[in-house]
Amino acid sequence: MKITESRIKGVFLFEPRVFEDERGYFYESYRESHFKEAGIDVHFVQDNVSKSQKDTIRGLHYQIIHPLDKFIQCLQGEVLDVAVDLRKDSPTFGNYVAFKLSEKNHHALFVPKGFAHGFSVLSDTAVISYKCSDYYHAEGERGLRWDDPLIRIHWDVARPILSEKDRKLPLFSSITEEDTF
Repeated sequence: MKITESRIKGVFLFEPRVFEDERGYFYESYRESHFKEAGIDVHFVQDNVSKSQKDTIRGLHYQIIHPLDKFIQCLQGEVLDVAVDLRKDSPTFGNYVAFKLSEKNHHALFVPKGFAHGFSVLSDTAVISYKCSDYYHAEGERGLRWDDPLIRIHWDVARPILSEKDRKLPLFSSITEEDTF
């Protein structure tokens, strides 16, 4: 497994060794010791799966109460996976990184606590699986607008499809210090 820290400290791209032949492929999608070797101390307690259609944008979400580390993989299709740094003392506060995750490249992304997370669907459909280090708590849920003019994420979609909740998320400039890490 090749593990590379992104240009934003704490976000890691995982590239597994994939064994392919005429039958298909095999790869190890998660091994706790790989995280420890990379200096990531995390314990996952919940797995989630999401299926979405082309041009869907989900996010940007985070939990301020019971914050989550996430380990995201695309099992079917292709997505652009995005993490926005909300750690107020970080030199990259308000910056983001984005990686294409797909069933073809088998890459995964580790997004630590202190980040808003989202993705856009680049293929006809996509199935995402992600591990979380804590349980979902609605009272701590927060988010940022997908089209924030300060963050300027290029989602690579033609006509964005969003939930009503995601359309109403606040802009980065209006979040309070209590809603950052």
